[in-house]
Amino acid sequence: MRAKKAVGLGVTLFGLIALGGCSSEIGRVPLLDTDVSCLRKQMKSPMFLSFPLAANTCQRMSDNNFLLSTQKAHPLPLNLKDAPDLQKQAEEYGYSYTK
Repeated sequence: MRAKKAVGLGVTLFGLIALGGCSSEIGRVPLLDTDVSCLRKQMKSPMFLSFPLAANTCQRMSDNNFLLSTQKAHPLPLNLKDAPDLQKQAEEYGYSYTK
């Protein structure tokens, strides 16, 4: 009986996490979003974030966003290949990016 409750709780928890991944407010979806798709999703969200806010939400860190090594971490350049509109905004706001 206890095992059934644990399995049910695990399935429910997994479902909530999966549904939470669809929310635009969480930023980058691991392994699915590119920099361009994340930026576009953030800027189209109901909150209509500006480029700097969207970039801060989507930008990856050199430590793979691992919280224990944040002292040496630095932001990685945004990969904005084939997105000239986003490249222009990155230049305007001073964000480093790769083409």
